[in-house]
Amino acid sequence: MAKTVELEWIPADGSGLSRRAKQGGKYYAFVPDPLADMSLKLPSELSRRIVRIEREIHNLGMRDNTHSLEGVARLLLRSEAVASSRIEGIAPNSDKVAMAILARESDSEIRGFKESATAVARNVAILDTINTDLAYKDELVLDDIVAMQTALVAEKPLQGVRTTQNWIGGSDYHPIDAAFVPPPPAQVPGLLDDLIEYFNGADHAALVQAALVHAQFETIHPFPDGNGRVGRAMVHALLQRRGLTDAAVLPVSMVLATLGDRYVDGLTKFREGDVLAWISFFVEAAQVATTKAAELADSVAALEAEWMDKVNRHRTTQGSKRALKSNSTEFQLLKKLPAMPLVTVPIVKSELGISSTSTARDALDSLTDAGILRKKVIGAGGLLGYFADDVFMLVDDAERQLASTQFNTRLSPPTGRAVPALRDK
Repeated sequence: MAKTVELEWIPADGSGLSRRAKQGGKYYAFVPDPLADMSLKLPSELSRRIVRIEREIHNLGMRDNTHSLEGVARLLLRSEAVASSRIEGIAPNSDKVAMAILARESDSEIRGFKESATAVARNVAILDTINTDLAYKDELVLDDIVAMQTALVAEKPLQGVRTTQNWIGGSDYHPIDAAFVPPPPAQVPGLLDDLIEYFNGADHAALVQAALVHAQFETIHPFPDGNGRVGRAMVHALLQRRGLTDAAVLPVSMVLATLGDRYVDGLTKFREGDVLAWISFFVEAAQVATTKAAELADSVAALEAEWMDKVNRHRTTQGSKRALKSNSTEFQLLKKLPAMPLVTVPIVKSELGISSTSTARDALDSLTDAGILRKKVIGAGGLLGYFADDVFMLVDDAERQLASTQFNTRLSPPTGRAVPALRDK
């Protein structure tokens, strides 16, 4: 049974601290029920709803342009990265983040972006790796979760499973008036073992399992810092392990962040024993995320069709009577652009298996002349970057929509977190 443990807080004897900071007294830590042996009966209506949404999530991966959607979804990871970098104000736009990512992955000296974009790119790479590594391991072990947290949290004193009491809300110095106090540190190892055992199984539907794993992890709060980021990454990893998605294409964590008050209320109900209320909310968030991902996929498909039409119209003006051939470099490059909206000649050669520099450059210049790409010097030695601005605008708009409490900026403005600035088309 879940229980509340009464404990005594003994304040630190530090000079220069206020009387309030030195306050001691009783506080109450919460110890949740284990998950591994949980008996759960879902109402038939909720059960059918979960089946329907899981089918919709799975169908996202059956689309012809799934690869393109995965690339766009990777850029949407920047929202999580902004939070993990603790960047405030307007977030760097996705084209700047793409430049910073290119700088990390390239031997060339790339310029034209700020430190905020560098921080986001670093965390996008970490989250990308985490999602991939966790999703395809035979079994999760504690070291995997610790490695995940260590990668996300730079400060060494905050790395690893906590050995002291933490809390949420209230004073910075004591847990006496905290909004929530997680389990005492002595209870954490056993609770993590139980969580990992449940994560590695398949006792419930994938969405139910993801909901319970996330809520239990946030309740245990096993680390001094980074719990939210690790908990959200585990959702993506679990959905991939269970075969619902091939990559982190569902912006579930962004929906949960937008519905912040309801999210906290749902976790509170979970801790109070109303597990079904939490599952119902989580499933609702997954449904919204699925709908927005499908809309994004439709937008990507429409954009690809628009590009093809644009290229063929440009070819007509140049005297060509034939449509672009499917084996041409330009055609192959067009198919890659949604997942790689910033490219260079070396990238095109590598991705398309082209040995000729002039062939790659000619294809890029052809798409630039057709109005698909914009070229700009981005690095030393006059290195040219080719930007598919339509994709970046698509990503930035999707993120702004996801930050609206109505998930529609025409009904309510983005709120609650940093989002990309509006840009002129």
